[in-house]
Amino acid sequence: MGKDLKSIAVLLTCYNRREKTLACLRSVYTSKELSNHSFAMEIYLTDDGSSDNTGKVVAQEYPGVHIISGHGNLYWTGGMRSSWLNALADGNYDGFLLLNDDTLLNDNCFNQLFETDDLSRRRYDASGIYIGSVIDPRTLKHTYGGSILRNKWTFQIEDIIPDGTIKECDFGNGNIMFVPRSVVDKIGILSNKYIHGKSDFDYTLRARKQGIPVLVCSDYCGYCARDHISPDFSDLTFRERLANLKSPKGVELHGYMHFMWSFFPLRAPFVFLSMWLKTLCPGCYKILNKSIRR
Repeated sequence: MGKDLKSIAVLLTCYNRREKTLACLRSVYTSKELSNHSFAMEIYLTDDGSSDNTGKVVAQEYPGVHIISGHGNLYWTGGMRSSWLNALADGNYDGFLLLNDDTLLNDNCFNQLFETDDLSRRRYDASGIYIGSVIDPRTLKHTYGGSILRNKWTFQIEDIIPDGTIKECDFGNGNIMFVPRSVVDKIGILSNKYIHGKSDFDYTLRARKQGIPVLVCSDYCGYCARDHISPDFSDLTFRERLANLKSPKGVELHGYMHFMWSFFPLRAPFVFLSMWLKTLCPGCYKILNKSIRR
């Protein structure tokens, strides 16, 4: 990541995934140790009220980790904001690595991020946001990373599969996302308009609006199984569909609509109506959705 990035704050949040969190932390320290670059690193972990003693065990095994306590209502965005705000208050870090606690960094992750930062400075004369792609540890298939928007009306998104070249993207998942300090100074941190999801997509789109490059590393940076699987609404009762519409880990309609109004305002009314149609009559929604995507 260039000679200007000498100190990095790694940001995580967790809730009742003790073994995954510990494995993630091990991978971070290993990847740093095997990096070709020298930099100082501090880790900030918001434990959002875990009942499995995650915070206590982390403190025992990794006493250098800064642990912030939550009360179970932060979810992903709130937890990551908590870690980020604490890191900003503690020190003048040159960059911030956002990391999901169920993600394992591979040995070359930091080297990939360094390479991407060097290219960004050469090609764009500025630092950007760097997305590390991940694969499923069992199937070795692509799970999360960067993606591009193929059709803003049907919201067709295409994943960027690493092929040895650094590429621009529209959206970036927060599984592995590096943000230099210069980007934070320009656009701030994750928005507080979201509870759980969409804040990472919001962040990369805000960056692109400001002319900040959002780049996907040339090779995979880690491992993470895909766990964002939407339920088939036709298999749910009406009460379950309504709960999913409002749930932070479901549709979370309020945050989803904020995202749409912010970046796709012409599409927002259709999305609002279609989400309610999906809730009230999932069969009708399927027919409409199929006809639109033909």
